[in-house]
This record gives sequence, C-alpha cells and structure tokens, in this order.
Amino acid sequence: MKMKRRTFLSAAVASAAASALPAWAATRNIKAVAFDGLALFDPRPIFALMEQFFPGKGASIVATWRGRQFDYTWLRTLTGTYADFLQVTDDALMFAAEAEKITLTTGQRQQLLAGFVNMKAWPDVVPVLKTLKQRGLGLAPLTDFTVPMLEAAIANSDLTGVFDHLLSTDLVKAYKPDPRSYQMGVDAFGLPRENIAFVAFGGWDAAGAKTFGYPTIWMNRLGTPIERLAAVPDAIAASFTALPAFVDL
Repeated sequence: MKMKRRTFLSAAVASAAASALPAWAATRNIKAVAFDGLALFDPRPIFALMEQFFPGKGASIVATWRGRQFDYTWLRTLTGTYADFLQVTDDALMFAAEAEKITLTTGQRQQLLAGFVNMKAWPDVVPVLKTLKQRGLGLAPLTDFTVPMLEAAIANSDLTGVFDHLLSTDLVKAYKPDPRSYQMGVDAFGLPRENIAFVAFGGWDAAGAKTFGYPTIWMNRLGTPIERLAAVPDAIAASFTALPAFVDL
C-alpha cells in the first residue's frame, strides 16, 4: 500500500530499520521519558476491523479517516474549539464514511470507536517499560488520548503502576504539536525539558517534540520518510528495543 502524508496507519508495519543514535547520546542526563500514545499502544486491530467491514476498501477509508482525524485536532487547537479525542475521532470517521461513499451501521461505528478504548501495547513495549521503571526513570504517556482511553489501554496491557503520570491533552485543551501539550511533561516531572526524552510515533510529532526541546526518538515502525520540517529527531528506531540505549541505560 502506498503511504500518504499523515495517514501512516493505513500501511502494514514496515521492516525493521536500524537505530541511529547521535554521538552525544551517552552524555545526556535523561531522568524521565514521555511517550506518544500510538508509540505505546497498537491501533492495527481497529483498521483490520475496517477492512473486515469493507473488504478491499479498508485502507482507503482508514487513510481518509486518519488524515481527517489529525486535521481536526490541529484545526480545533488553532481555532480554540477543543473537543476530546474520541469526539474528534468520531467526527473524522463520519466524514470518511461520506467521502468514501460507504454506509456505516450504528454497530460498526460503535465497534470502530470502541477499538480506541480497547487498545493493547505493541509486543515490544511492556518489557522495555518495565526495565526503564526498574532503573528509576519517570514515565508518562503524553498523548492526545483521553485519560479513560489511557486507563483502559494500560489495564489491557499489564502496565498498571508503571506510569507516574497520565498526560492527556485534555488537561490543557490543546493538541500536539502545540507547545502547551509538550509543556505538560515539564510541569508533571518538574524537570528541564532537556532531561525528558520523548518517544514519538508520527514523524510530525517527533518534529514537534524536538522543536519544543525534548531529546526525541522516533519509533518509525512503518518505515515512513522523515518529515520535511525544521527539526529532526535525535534518533530513529523501528522498535522499543532501541530505547534503553537512547536514554543511556
């Protein structure tokens, strides 16, 4: 499947790419790590369900859905008309259904939205997070997901007690990459931004976090091109196994 801008979740997981760690990685003083929600939790079952509902059209529908989902988060932040992530996701889904000329039943719509509340961690996430926790690092998702979404995904993934904070953009009513969203990590951990690593899933989020001042690693699981923006991540990896080296453990 061809990857379109900001619709990265319509593709299959790409083959592993080598981690690219900067020379100064071992000299940093990382004391906490913040994570995008999709870096932690795997949304692929949601989009497989779309293909199940609409065979042969799932990828196209998902591309439209996900593209509009991010457009709405950014536009709502810019216009000061915040709505939580599940509402934005539902709005984007209904737009996609009309744009792709499909008819969603009430049950299908509910199942697709429920997928965002029932996510589980990617297979490589749990052991790495528990290692980081044992080494004394502060940990927190810093994400557009709502707190109930996070609580459910954490419970589904055997991650109860691992995170020190649950940082949802609901707290500041501004979606990433607005600086107010990234500031939540600084405020929650009480640390300078240079002591907080950020783990991104989307290239745009990696650029946003790096621009804010976080040492940033991009979990580029789908092998997508780097965004043509002013800031680039400090490291790019295909799995969480690269994370301990990035934070110098």
